[in-house]
Amino acid sequence: MKNKIIISNPNDMHVHFRDNEMLKLVVPETDKIYENCIVMPNTVPPITNREMAKDYKLRINKYIKNNLNPLMTLYLNENTDENDMIRAFKDKIIFAVKLYPQGATTNSDKGVKNLKNIFPLLRKMEINKIPLLIHGEDTDEKIDIFDREKSFIDKYLTKIVNKFPKLKVTLEHITTSEAVQYVKETTNLGASITPHHLASNRNDMLVSGIRPHLYCLPILKRRKHQEELIKVATSGNEKFFLGTDSAPHEIKHKENICGCAGVFNTINSIEIITQIFDEANSLSQLENFVSKNSASFYKIPFSKKKLELIRIDKPISFQDELIEGDLKIKIYKPNFEVNWKVSRRF
Repeated sequence: MKNKIIISNPNDMHVHFRDNEMLKLVVPETDKIYENCIVMPNTVPPITNREMAKDYKLRINKYIKNNLNPLMTLYLNENTDENDMIRAFKDKIIFAVKLYPQGATTNSDKGVKNLKNIFPLLRKMEINKIPLLIHGEDTDEKIDIFDREKSFIDKYLTKIVNKFPKLKVTLEHITTSEAVQYVKETTNLGASITPHHLASNRNDMLVSGIRPHLYCLPILKRRKHQEELIKVATSGNEKFFLGTDSAPHEIKHKENICGCAGVFNTINSIEIITQIFDEANSLSQLENFVSKNSASFYKIPFSKKKLELIRIDKPISFQDELIEGDLKIKIYKPNFEVNWKVSRRF
């Protein structure tokens, strides 16, 4: 039984920082743990051009002390200026472009309504080797919320990868066995997986009362899907990597008659994942999932810095809330004990 594990500093390839006062609260938490992070652009207003991305990064950098590298993205829509997008990528202001189907999640009302309208942009991205990140859910109101991911793959993602075979695509925060299988079989396609989809399923959210702080999009699925996510994450398959999709909302906006979708899981995220890998007898694959696979997929340098985790006798006592002034955010907790703790970075 291992009581200590040392890994390369992890990468969070999908994080929401929101904006303004929220930055001061959440950016330092990612900075404490992660080497690189891909920052989502669905702010209010969304980050739709080069200058907005540049300014947003400056606002984020104000709260970084440990050399976190925020990798910025553009919010794709039918009105995206292809020249501005290409220039932003070549100037290394952005790292990737994000596709939100209109109405799929928080602040996605200005997302893509008709996929065919962005095909010329996707062609330019393919030519210029700009990665495409996809929130893969079909927002057709006739589709059951638990089937939205599979429907998106069948109706839309297959068309994208077939029409643009050299476009690097990430299917973000996957939640189903169908997504796992499709990513395995498809060239030039990778996938991020969140801590909360590894640690929780829809029973955790709905049995014996509704738990609004577990409500997220894509929504938590059946246990069988959770088990498939754990299986592939712990397998070492290099196409799958960590993206926390940590998405803070004020408590008052979660505990509401129409609560917001999003789970804030940055704090203790690595400890939770380590516990899951330990239970699966796969600690040897932890570094691949949280550090190396994403670096290989996106062709960014491996971190030379290290993170040490130690096994502790008494389970972690999870902090309940993150508070800054009038802002209060609920911190995600799994329904199992966690006996791993980050001891140092070096």
